[in-house]
Amino acid sequence: MLSVSRLQSAYGRSQVLFDVELEVGDGEVVTLLGRNGMGKTTTVRSIMGLLKPMDGDIRFGGREVAGATPESIARLGVGLVPEGRQTFATLTVRENLVATAANRLGRPRPWTLDRVYDLFPRLRERARQTAGTLSGGEQQMLVVGRALMTNPKLLILDEATEGLAPVIRAEIWACIEALKAEGQSILLIDKNLGVLKRIADRHYILEKGRTVWSGSSDDLTRNAELVQGYVGL
Repeated sequence: MLSVSRLQSAYGRSQVLFDVELEVGDGEVVTLLGRNGMGKTTTVRSIMGLLKPMDGDIRFGGREVAGATPESIARLGVGLVPEGRQTFATLTVRENLVATAANRLGRPRPWTLDRVYDLFPRLRERARQTAGTLSGGEQQMLVVGRALMTNPKLLILDEATEGLAPVIRAEIWACIEALKAEGQSILLIDKNLGVLKRIADRHYILEKGRTVWSGSSDDLTRNAELVQGYVGL
């Protein structure tokens, strides 16, 4: 579904990505691991068209999308839960969800308001409340729901549990497991290796803008010392 090869990206003269390689197959949950500042979010921004790559290939569904606009990539079926939440603060919960609603790919069972509310009952309770007045955990549920309302083929979550209380974090992980059970393809950036090993099919590690290791969850366990050296967790 998603194939990234030889990816290089920079902010002005400051090059951040030098050689990123990763793939996400249909129905897979794949993680992107590494310490802070190693290029994970820059990789996501490059995939989403928010940062134009210097070089390399990004293919989605067999189509080259490197350098395409964020709107065109979203229309192809890539949904993003960005780092830092980024709700539409002055809109209500319902308005946030409706604003992105689309079923361009003609899914037989699309995500709707009721389905999102069933996944996150708190959002139903706060449907008329403005997003800026929600707790951090509720805002995170909202941006996950907002991304699902685009009915994506691939869902990308960038630090979706960062800074959340344990009980809210558990709700987000339960949501991700439910999505996996439905066959949703997911690319995850997170630091919780214990949960990631249980949920994800495969993992990639970035070090200074390069993919330096990849493998299954079993491989991750067998190479715990090596992974610890790269990830530092």
